[in-house]
Amino acid sequence: MRSAVLTGKGRPLEIVEREVPEPGPGEILVKVTACGMCYSEVGLMQGHYPFGRFPTVPGHEISGVVEALGADVGWPAPGTPVGAQWIYGSCGRCDQCVRGDQILCTGAPRRVTGITDDGGYAEYFVARAGFVTPLPGGLDPVAAAPLMCAGITAFNGLRHAGATAGSRVAVLGTGGVGEMTIRFAAAMGARVAAVSRSRRAEDEARRMGAELYVATDEQDAAEALQGWGGADVIVNTAPSTAPAQAALGGVAPDGTLLVLGVGADALAVPPAALVMNRVRVMGSPSGSPHDLRDTLAFAAAHGILPDVTPVTLDEAPRVLATMADGRHRGRSVIAFG
Repeated sequence: MRSAVLTGKGRPLEIVEREVPEPGPGEILVKVTACGMCYSEVGLMQGHYPFGRFPTVPGHEISGVVEALGADVGWPAPGTPVGAQWIYGSCGRCDQCVRGDQILCTGAPRRVTGITDDGGYAEYFVARAGFVTPLPGGLDPVAAAPLMCAGITAFNGLRHAGATAGSRVAVLGTGGVGEMTIRFAAAMGARVAAVSRSRRAEDEARRMGAELYVATDEQDAAEALQGWGGADVIVNTAPSTAPAQAALGGVAPDGTLLVLGVGADALAVPPAALVMNRVRVMGSPSGSPHDLRDTLAFAAAHGILPDVTPVTLDEAPRVLATMADGRHRGRSVIAFG
């Protein structure tokens, strides 16, 4: 099978030939239909994950079809369209796993698809039983691939932060996760504000459901949000702490700052503001298998799919390089014929 491999920190993506793997006990062989290209792959290439390994086949936004089941695996049946996500496996025994929060597993070393275990930049992918999710009928598997990361991160974060119909939700950043957050929040019935540096993304943000657009090169984010009535939920999707810091004063009383995008700088939060306004600051990782099932069902019910550009596996090294140096625009998905 043809695969793309990262062989070491700072090394480019390489296209290689490998044998099609056989699923072992507790494993599922998936014939890959598509795999989204996420900035997590840039992080792996740049050595940002101390738990990552090389060489590895990157990619955790996977859609495909079950090809074969290993011993002791009875579901899903071969031929079932499925998706796979960031979390590759968990211990299955700790309190978090038992309650269905495998993403918070504390009983085993962290296992991440495409970072600790081979992912979806290949024609076949071996998944752990219990960590693939059947795709709802009619969902385009190529366009749906980023739902396995950007989609679940946005959807799961919004519901953990308490976003509901009528909530005022401010989304910081209009990239892949930002797009999904705007669209999911609007579909939940929330009022949505999009916050970005310039007006470049304004028309698109309003098309996705934003009623307010704040360009921070023209106005202060916190003041603009307070003029809107304050945000019940502010969601930082940008890969930087600075937008969250600048917008923190725009949280409404009893509101929440949700951090999905992570930057290297610390977030400074005045304790008095937390106490006097009962403000919460929280983070949220991607999600567990049941969260992906809910994300896909919601996306299918509301017709929410990311805007993607299909690319071939041969194009993936060039695309990843442009992502790494900041020249890439849009959301690329490797589509296998």
